[in-house]
Amino acid sequence: MSAIVEFYWRPGCGFCSALRSGLARTDLTVKEVNIWEDPEAAARVRAVANGNEVVPTVFVGDKSLVNPSVAEVLAAANS
Repeated sequence: MSAIVEFYWRPGCGFCSALRSGLARTDLTVKEVNIWEDPEAAARVRAVANGNEVVPTVFVGDKSLVNPSVAEVLAAANS
């Protein structure tokens, strides 16, 4: 069984839309978090992205992926 994927995004982000579309075609369980509505989520993203709010950022267990491809998320979720 694959892990839950936490997908951190913000409105207007084309990279987020592209990743969301790709993830929708998988069997992964994805929890979406809008960093503009959740200051703690924004801080979590900054902590793994050199102080920047780079989205999409994905967390799978203890792994963090900044602007990943669908293949990278699948590999992290299934490892």
